[in-house]
Amino acid sequence: MTRRILLLTIFAILAYGFWVSPDFKTIAAGVAIFLLGMYSLEEGFKAFSGGVLENFLQKTTDTTWKSLSFGIVSTTLMQSSSLVSVITISFLSAGLIALTQGIGIIFGANLGTTTGAWLVAGLGLKIDIAAYAMPMLVFGVIMMFQKSNTKLQGAGWALIGLGFLFLGIAYMKGGFETVGAQFDLAQFAVPGFKGLLIYTGIGIAATVVMQSSHATLVLILTALAAGQITYENALALAIGANVGTCITAILGSLSANVEGKRLAVAHLIFNVATGVIAIVFISQFLWGVEHISAMVGIADDDYTLKLAVFHTLFNITGVLVMSPLIGKLASFLTTALRPPAVTTVQPKYLNGAALELPDTIMEAVRKETLHLWDNAFEIIAHGINLHRTDILSERDLKEIIDESNKPVDIDIDKKYERNVKMLYGAIVSFISEAHPHISAEYAEDLYGLRTAGRNIVEAIKDVKHLRKNLDAFMMSDNPHVMKEYELFRIRLANILRELSALRLNMDDPENVVILDLDGLKAEMREGDIVANGMLDRLIRENKITGEMATSIMNDSSYVYDISSKLIDMGMVLFAARGLELRAEEQNMALSEEELDAVVKEIEAEENTPAN
Repeated sequence: MTRRILLLTIFAILAYGFWVSPDFKTIAAGVAIFLLGMYSLEEGFKAFSGGVLENFLQKTTDTTWKSLSFGIVSTTLMQSSSLVSVITISFLSAGLIALTQGIGIIFGANLGTTTGAWLVAGLGLKIDIAAYAMPMLVFGVIMMFQKSNTKLQGAGWALIGLGFLFLGIAYMKGGFETVGAQFDLAQFAVPGFKGLLIYTGIGIAATVVMQSSHATLVLILTALAAGQITYENALALAIGANVGTCITAILGSLSANVEGKRLAVAHLIFNVATGVIAIVFISQFLWGVEHISAMVGIADDDYTLKLAVFHTLFNITGVLVMSPLIGKLASFLTTALRPPAVTTVQPKYLNGAALELPDTIMEAVRKETLHLWDNAFEIIAHGINLHRTDILSERDLKEIIDESNKPVDIDIDKKYERNVKMLYGAIVSFISEAHPHISAEYAEDLYGLRTAGRNIVEAIKDVKHLRKNLDAFMMSDNPHVMKEYELFRIRLANILRELSALRLNMDDPENVVILDLDGLKAEMREGDIVANGMLDRLIRENKITGEMATSIMNDSSYVYDISSKLIDMGMVLFAARGLELRAEEQNMALSEEELDAVVKEIEAEENTPAN
């Protein structure tokens, strides 16, 4: 309701402005075209996600200064702190970066946005940039329609975005110049500290409405260049624009998890603190602007460039003051903003913010499936009457199982409902929601992760069926039956142990998951009591009854299914470290048929008499 009232109010103000002054249409159109350019530029850069931006972010944000540098560089290149904020929240929500890294990026993005003021003040207002906009739009539209080439299409959107940015600036500049010839807006200037507060509030409001501090700054610069606002009031508007820009991060965090909300609050704290510093020490900043302008040769009456100096100066001050406090700020936000208490396990990484980019979609699903596996591991371990600590230890499994001859008290149905069912449902729903946001190259991997989740769930259900006989026969008076169920437990415990080892080393480039798990598959086939004829021998020798044989045969099938599903899950989940690496692993891996052929060839060589 509030948003609807705000929208109607904006429409009413615009309609009144159009009626009062036809030239106001030109300024408003310039702002609209500029915002459309920002949107097109963001869409263009998003087309290149799945590569340079994400990889660069992960490799260059391991320290505070690297995070700051990334924020500065990325915002300078994209000319959109809003896009950088959204991307950062998306990566933080997907668990790709830590909160301290995200805060550093946001701080750097605020400093990076100052380059936009320099470009507009130093270039955009000095030349006829509309002449450059037309060719950009023409070539950009042609490239944008090349749907068969995603990167070329993305470059087209970026070129269209730049064209609209230039065209919007030209319209705003021309509109203020025309208005200036008929009406002097500078008569509404408010001097002194009162004016500083009023125009700071106007700057905040304008940025909240446009959701782009860059657009607000361009509007301020073009108005200042046309003499429609005073230099003093322009400084206040710039401060307000800087504070108001955090609205994008706040809106972006509404669909994010608690980590995204913490980052949005950090953004708000930084911008408000920087704004307060600028207001309190406005005289000192003005003194600094005059001295820096004199040093670099900026003319006394070139107020647009002086505004760019001021904007840069107070943002640098904010970064210098707040950067040493990043660690403490992160700790405070972690304590102050906690996830709500729940009775069932909730998704950690699946949220609307993670849907912004293909790579964050993939990473969010992968991490949530790992979360699902961590919860399922305990259920499966307890289901075969073992404990996680024993499986993860280096002790001999037979020795552990000999000592663990009593059933573990566990209600598998209750544990499944509490720790697994909701997570799996959330993963399936998120993947369905993510489908329109991904390309074909991601779709196969994404659905592979969904299959991995299904394998985990089905393995738990098979363990539940296996447990009915396992609890009874693991303490049977018949040593042959007891031995077979002991072997079942050893086989499953070994797979859990191997999967845990692969999980720990999954980010190691030398770890070839598929080949490791193919070895487990070979061992699993060799140990099948039905396939290797051991069950028939026990029956013929009257060592077990027909009823026992039926139970062993059925449970052997459950063990085989559990093993196969867990191994298939591991092949997808623990090898999911990027498209290129996964392709290499798949090329290196042998199929089951190829593996059988190699084994037969080796056996034939061993049986061939030496010359």
